[in-house]
Amino acid sequence: MTRIIYLNGQYIPETEGKVSVFDRGFLFSDSVYEVVSVLDRKLVDFEGHVQRLARSLSEIGIEGAPDAHAWLGICRELVSRNAFEEGMIYWQVTRGTPDDRDFVFPPTDMPPTVLAFTQSRTLVNNPVAERGLSVVTVPDLRWGRADIKTTQLLYASLMKNAAIGQGADDAWMERDGWITEGSAQNAHIINRDGVLITHPLNREILHGITRAAVLPLVVQRIEERPFSVSEAEQAAEAFVSSASGFVMPVVRINGYAIGDGKPGSATVQLRNAYIEWARRTAK
Repeated sequence: MTRIIYLNGQYIPETEGKVSVFDRGFLFSDSVYEVVSVLDRKLVDFEGHVQRLARSLSEIGIEGAPDAHAWLGICRELVSRNAFEEGMIYWQVTRGTPDDRDFVFPPTDMPPTVLAFTQSRTLVNNPVAERGLSVVTVPDLRWGRADIKTTQLLYASLMKNAAIGQGADDAWMERDGWITEGSAQNAHIINRDGVLITHPLNREILHGITRAAVLPLVVQRIEERPFSVSEAEQAAEAFVSSASGFVMPVVRINGYAIGDGKPGSATVQLRNAYIEWARRTAK
């Protein structure tokens, strides 16, 4: 079955999707994106994701994108046309297509390029959740606005591939010895006193929608503060949160086993609680 995508107001086969070579998303990564999970053909935490998209668009001054009601219709239509059961829907909005390449922004009335597409993925019965992730820490050399969900993902991609080259699954980024976040996930630890520690919301990390939904489900005491690489290596449990992975246990950091080297009980309980919440609230 050929996947149907949404591009600039039309639902078309993915093989027919075309964007100009002068599109600013292609030339400058002048674009933002979002990803919403789909479970049982329903959208998980739609409001959180559409609000974050609106914030990202506002932060870099892109106008003319679909509103929340339109995005809901686009997502539901893609689910229907693709008979889509489980996975993600990606939304991407660029500043549009001027006549030529120029660092200066085009006029604000230029229509943006708007793309949405489905991507099948096993979310609930993901075998990685059974074994847990191995991560290594790398320097966080991204630009200073990690809180805006732009398509400037080259460094995160480089670091993830570097981690795989070292035999790990993914990378956690650090600045001056303090963990910021994963390549595409928020990072969390539970220390040996049973306290869940997570980086505070600021410009150094993406304000995770899954993170925001997960924290109210936590039964442990929570501290929103930076934690060090050595603190992470000595944690009792560790996990990441994201729309594409939900709550995913981390069992090894820089070669150090976390706990007994298996997914921790608190993390497993939190993953189950989140999945139950997601199914109950999806629309």
